[in-house]
Amino acid sequence: MKESRLFKIIYFILEKGRVTAPELAEKFEVSVRTIYRDVDVISSAGIPIYVTTGRSGGIQILDNYVLDKAFFSDKEKQDILSALQSLSVINNTYERELLTKLSALFNTHSENWFEVDFGRWGSKTQDNAKFELLKKAVITHKVVNIVYVSTHFKKTTRKIHPLKLYYKSKEWYVKAYCTEKNDFRLFKINRIIDCKLLNEDFIPVEFPDLQATEQNAHNKIVLRFPKEMAYRVYDEFKDDELTEHESGDFIVAAYMPEDAWLIGYLLSFGAYVEVIEPAYLREVLSDEAKKIYEKNKP
Repeated sequence: MKESRLFKIIYFILEKGRVTAPELAEKFEVSVRTIYRDVDVISSAGIPIYVTTGRSGGIQILDNYVLDKAFFSDKEKQDILSALQSLSVINNTYERELLTKLSALFNTHSENWFEVDFGRWGSKTQDNAKFELLKKAVITHKVVNIVYVSTHFKKTTRKIHPLKLYYKSKEWYVKAYCTEKNDFRLFKINRIIDCKLLNEDFIPVEFPDLQATEQNAHNKIVLRFPKEMAYRVYDEFKDDELTEHESGDFIVAAYMPEDAWLIGYLLSFGAYVEVIEPAYLREVLSDEAKKIYEKNKP
């Protein structure tokens, strides 16, 4: 309890610049005598904290004090700056200003060694605005109204409680509780064609473990790819889903949803995919390929 208060006192003084003992006593609900004892403990730990008297006096920390010397290792410092750097690409003024302030406070330059863009090609502004709105909803626990397009091309309006932004297999999702379905749902952000932040709070809860539920919700699909498709097979599937045949072909066994998305996904491989299991999926895929041929034949 005391250690937690000491850290909070340090952060509060760094933020305010100069504070009085009564002000700290009121904020942390302790006596003024206790505050002065805490100041002595902080000083003995090597933090340059001092007390000045007079009308403009108070408790403050040396202006040029570098926070990371007492609290952060070089790696921790770079991790913090890198995380902020990844968020600053969405053109949020707050993140960019905070990145600048912490870089100065840590007396360290953040190496610009990577770049993140949450937008698709040609739609950066709209996608980044959507990402920023959902991020704000997660942090502030605000309900969001969305217009969503499902895998069956159905457009629905839903009210959701955004719990976490989630990146999986080159796609961004939002983990949320859907009030319409009274259940947890995973929404692909690209399919959210409109969203509005509501002035309505929700109590955040834990999103269920996806890995435990995916295999129960999805069926096992077994596919075969020629070695020429190695580049994409390694891009699309996990190592434990792959088996290399003696011929050089790849056998993939993965759990996937059997819906319209799966058919479109398999068709994206063209003639380079063979369905092994389930057998009925071969017929479905073949019929869909025939429809494409009939519609586009010369």
